[in-house]
Amino acid sequence: QVQLVESGGGLVQAGGSLRLSCVASGNILRISTMGWYRQAPGKQRELVATITSFGSTNYADSVKGRFTISRDNAKNTIYLQMNSLKPEDTAVYYCNANVRLTSDYGLYGYWGQGTQVTVSS
Repeated sequence: QVQLVESGGGLVQAGGSLRLSCVASGNILRISTMGWYRQAPGKQRELVATITSFGSTNYADSVKGRFTISRDNAKNTIYLQMNSLKPEDTAVYYCNANVRLTSDYGLYGYWGQGTQVTVSS
């Protein structure tokens, strides 16, 4: 009923930048918190950053000062600007959204398919 589509991943050298985007579509009444998570090989999925519908943000300590999450509520889209990338940022990045549906007014969590970010040293 809701699809999240990420884009913007790729290969970049250490110190470089990438910008990820995530667009939500479907039977959306309202989206509350959206966020980015990442999963490196052999590791658990971890929080990168979240943003509420009012623009309040939260970041993992490992990305503070380097990554910026932003949101366009009119487009149901979030972005992740990643600067000063490090090899340890290499992971699959997943978009997450908490969505209230038009069908039953229930609140559900959804995940995107992920986009690969690879940072070479």
